[in-house]
Amino acid sequence: MARNRASIAVLALVIAAGAAAADATAGRAAVVWRAGTPIAYHGGPVMAGDTQVFIIWYGNWTGAGSLTIVPTFLGNLAPSPYYNINTTYTGSNGRVKNELDFGGAITDHYSHGSHLSDADVLAVVTAAITSGKLPNTVDGIYFVVTSVDVTETSGFCTQYCGWHDFAPIGGTEIKYSFLGDPQQCPSACEAIPGNDPNGDPTADAIIGRMAFEVNVTVTDPQFTGWFDASGAENADKCGWSLGTTYRTANGSLANVHLGSHDYLLPENWVNVSPGRCALHYP
Repeated sequence: MARNRASIAVLALVIAAGAAAADATAGRAAVVWRAGTPIAYHGGPVMAGDTQVFIIWYGNWTGAGSLTIVPTFLGNLAPSPYYNINTTYTGSNGRVKNELDFGGAITDHYSHGSHLSDADVLAVVTAAITSGKLPNTVDGIYFVVTSVDVTETSGFCTQYCGWHDFAPIGGTEIKYSFLGDPQQCPSACEAIPGNDPNGDPTADAIIGRMAFEVNVTVTDPQFTGWFDASGAENADKCGWSLGTTYRTANGSLANVHLGSHDYLLPENWVNVSPGRCALHYP
């Protein structure tokens, strides 16, 4: 059962704080109870290989800007000072590298309808791999990203904005993640509703959430890696704290520049004593 399902209540507090302050730094106060608890290692692996991210665009994404904007982000995410935060985590199989590649994407036009259960999400990933549409690799993170008309019945928009899990598929322990379209509930699942440094609110909101899920997956892929006494993984400990932001050319807020683009990403937990939420390491 997937454990990483960040609280909507905590997220709502951070959003409210971010809207009240142009630099969004006030949001950190909403999650200080997590940031004050040390993160601990639980003996298992991290993703220490050459990580690849795959996307299954589920539903109707015809003509969507996300189809190009999100892969561009993934292609520039690492190596970077932002992703380098994850290299502060070591597991039984080594250390997370400052390396990540976009491995490709496919579309799935409602193979399991518009109301998905957790089991349906796994079935979508399983079909993509066993059919050969996506490769089977232990170093992969497989995202099922659903369009605005698709719901995840275990609590999307009410209990979580996304989650990650793992399961054996074709003899490989596959890491996978669900992300719903944040436009379905922007007040709950967008760090700053309507903010679009890349000119597309849906794509920019997906990018923020995807960064979060990548961070927690590479450091706790099988729920035996890194999390604190409350169960919060590295990005959980910072919630949706955004750190110091700046204005982009179109007037939107961003806090990280990767390649030739600006993004609004959640801070991540730097695992160097005493630990802190940050947008870069060192």
